Amino acid sequence: MTEPVRLTQYAHGGGCGCKIAPGLLQQILGDSIVKQVVPQLLVGVENSDDAAVYQLNNSQAIVATTDFFLPIVDDPYDFGRIAATNALSDIYAMGGTPLFALAIVGMPINKLPATVIREILRGGEEVCKAAGIPIAGGHSIDAPEPIYGLVGIGVVQPNQLKRNDTAQAGDVLILGKPLGVGVYSAALKKGALDAAGYAAMLASTTQLNTVGTALASMADVHAMTDVTGFGLLGHGWEMARGAKQRLQINLSQVPLLPAAAALAQQGFITGASERNWQGYGEHVQLFAGGENWQRALLTDPQTSGGLLLACAPTVAESVLALFRQQGFVDAAIIGRVQAGDAGVDVLA
Repeated sequence: MTEPVRLTQYAHGGGCGCKIAPGLLQQILGDSIVKQVVPQLLVGVENSDDAAVYQLNNSQAIVATTDFFLPIVDDPYDFGRIAATNALSDIYAMGGTPLFALAIVGMPINKLPATVIREILRGGEEVCKAAGIPIAGGHSIDAPEPIYGLVGIGVVQPNQLKRNDTAQAGDVLILGKPLGVGVYSAALKKGALDAAGYAAMLASTTQLNTVGTALASMADVHAMTDVTGFGLLGHGWEMARGAKQRLQINLSQVPLLPAAAALAQQGFITGASERNWQGYGEHVQLFAGGENWQRALLTDPQTSGGLLLACAPTVAESVLALFRQQGFVDAAIIGRVQAGDAGVDVLA
């Protein structure tokens, strides 16, 4: 009897935990990227935002992004769904509406049956269908590890664009999905994640962040990003650095996947979590007595994570209501933005 294919056995890492650590990435890039002054380029490389945005006219701007990674799960169909959901999230995080996608495919064709590869692609196609867009093409190569993702192309009204560097002092912070995907994936690889845990992880990572498009029309939503490979603290630091403000996050208010805290305390933590901390920990003030597992949850790499936004307190309840109308039942206020030196403070 043929043994089922385990995709993760062909990958040295998984999901957004494969991202190059922020510290090393900064060393690699340095000043090598030429920051061209192009008036139509509304968002480029200046603050590590989620997508590039290029203005076409007074009412339209193109949103362009790409995202791909190695398997976070063994099931090929689920891998395709997660990777596609994650890729489209960057468009929603800018307040955009997806138009179409291109597939990025790298597969060890001498190791994976064509039927398995087809299931990966089918998973991505199903997510794009749910988003109301076609996969209009792509590129494929023979690669030593399985890689799948999308180029996403969308559109946004320039005056409704949501950046990650425009938070204002006095704003509240709202997170749309619970943390813990990296912890769950670490447990899954070691056979310690039960069926309910897998179902919870899959439900979170395949939930499209479509609410971002609806939030675009709310002027009092001042800044938005999505939480992915660098964890909540990493993407929070990007928001604080860009806005030159200080973020205050209350750990007790941060939503978590049901077993995330227990699994983290048992040691199911990814190597990417520690690499994340090494990359930006100097900009974070953790509350006295904070334990390593608590820090690990805040630096946990999220694959297809939730939207993180800063909005005026007067619209916070309306924002939460919009999240819940679209099925984000764990969305919560997790802190606020304060005037001060750029950084992140974590309270118990």
